[in-house]
Amino acid sequence: MKKFIKIFLIFFLSLVSFVTYIPTLASSTKELDWYYASNGKGNIPSHPKECKDFIAKYPAYFLGNTNEKVIYLTFDQGYENGYTPIILDILKEENVPAAFFVVKPYLKDCPNLIKRMVDEGHLVCNHSARHPSMAKIHDDTKFKKEFEDVEVLYKEITGNDMPKLFRPPMGKYSEEVLDKTTKLGYKTIFWSFAYKDWIVDEQPNEDFAFKKITENFHPGEIMLLHSVSKTNAKILKSVIQDAKAKGYTFKSLNEIQ
Repeated sequence: MKKFIKIFLIFFLSLVSFVTYIPTLASSTKELDWYYASNGKGNIPSHPKECKDFIAKYPAYFLGNTNEKVIYLTFDQGYENGYTPIILDILKEENVPAAFFVVKPYLKDCPNLIKRMVDEGHLVCNHSARHPSMAKIHDDTKFKKEFEDVEVLYKEITGNDMPKLFRPPMGKYSEEVLDKTTKLGYKTIFWSFAYKDWIVDEQPNEDFAFKKITENFHPGEIMLLHSVSKTNAKILKSVIQDAKAKGYTFKSLNEIQ
């Protein structure tokens, strides 16, 4: 009888543990959308409430050094729309470093721009090969391939290893994504400012865009812009100069710890 009770207790405790594990597993793989919670213009934003229980466990950043008036300028490069050379000219004139998150097609189509970015001191970083939701890829081999296909082509173009900085496509992520990304040796880079600038046929008004960007400067800001934007190309120089006039400096993502 005692042996039966012991077996029953072991079975019961195992069942409880398994049932408890199911929602935990579901939670870790649940697809989430990155956003930042505004705390008012000029104030440091907060991370999404959905990731509060796990984001600190991983090298995932949406802010840099919030003790300094510093901005980390980043661009997502899905395809070339003719404005990246203009953006690079402005960055060179203003002596501002940036990080360009690229997909595999961009590397294939624009090797000369990639070389220029690197030669002029910018970071060219991983944005995945095919721009999928990484939260939908649970197979380790397929997940890793999204990184490796970009790394291989980058090295063919530049002769260098790619910086271990990753921006999840579309801001889609999960705890599983952060965990897998970390195991590949990468830091995940989100953002603390972005605006709707990526639709080429619905470009924001220049005055609106300038005001939107400059009124939301904050210490440690990781700014996300899209290089396909005609508006961004037109206002970037003024945005940078306004930030400098307000006491901000621009630093490389390499300085984020």
